[in-house]
Amino acid sequence: MLIIDKMLASGIKFVLDKVAAAADAELNDDSRLREELLAAQMRLELGEITQEEFAGLEKDVLARLREIRERQRSGEGEPGELKVVGVEATANFEKE
Repeated sequence: MLIIDKMLASGIKFVLDKVAAAADAELNDDSRLREELLAAQMRLELGEITQEEFAGLEKDVLARLREIRERQRSGEGEPGELKVVGVEATANFEKE
């Protein structure tokens, strides 16, 4: 039973590590933001949004892009910002 418990805990730790890595990658991925800006520009050209709505979207996306670039340059987040580094999981199972 102890082997199964260790395997279960190792499996959970593995999954949580993968989730943490994916979250960190998405936090620093600017390609999604570029696609969002391109989509907004296309909506503007099609007349689906106004120039003012586009300007607001563009301002938000460019601000987030700047944040990502600054984070990448500094290698760290801002003070007080949450950064996922790793995950540790423990499990205590009672014997029946």
